[in-house]
Amino acid sequence: MAFIRSLLFALLFYPGTLLYVLTVIAVAPIGDRPVQAVVHAWSAFHHWLVLNVLGITMEWDGQIPDGPFLIAVKHQSMMEAVDTLHFANKPVVVMKRELTVIPLFGWVTRRYGVIGVDRHAGASALRTMMGEAKAAIAGGRPVIIFPEGTRVPFGEAPPLQSGFAGLYRALGLPVVPVAHDVGRLWGKGFIKQSGIVHFKVGETIPAGLKRDEVEARVHAAINALN
Repeated sequence: MAFIRSLLFALLFYPGTLLYVLTVIAVAPIGDRPVQAVVHAWSAFHHWLVLNVLGITMEWDGQIPDGPFLIAVKHQSMMEAVDTLHFANKPVVVMKRELTVIPLFGWVTRRYGVIGVDRHAGASALRTMMGEAKAAIAGGRPVIIFPEGTRVPFGEAPPLQSGFAGLYRALGLPVVPVAHDVGRLWGKGFIKQSGIVHFKVGETIPAGLKRDEVEARVHAAINALN
């Protein structure tokens, strides 16, 4: 049954994604609001498939507050990466640059407003990330980052990447940490299991802390469900 559900999800999600991408391209000349509306509709479509095709339900402990925050999320699968678009009001998501250069899809991500980071570019990548993040918050949009830098299997807790501390210091924003256990059901493989996944919103971490302290607090908070 898990294989059938996973296959049906793939057959619906990926062709559906192409339709949403083409729709964004069609409405892009109108302005930002139609683009954002279509991207959020795509995320809602994905969310519906997760619930109704894969049979994955979600339980939340806590709520992400509105306002200018840096939202730090554990990264274990594609599921939460897409669902983060529902976490806040028009969030800008920090993602690896490779996703922003995929034909058509990459253009849509850039048009919506993401921060593409070349993880091998060192200091230049960090400067680019800072500039784009500052532009995002100037426009009133929160920033979502996966501070461990890449997907990790459930139960693993690698150290945070250096870019997180730099972004935290440059933006001067409090951090809302989000833990989850999605990786129990949805790993890197094709098969997704049905069941319940849990999200936990940690205590908001104030701006202005020293690097060691903020990294320790964020690391502990996003791994609270490991």
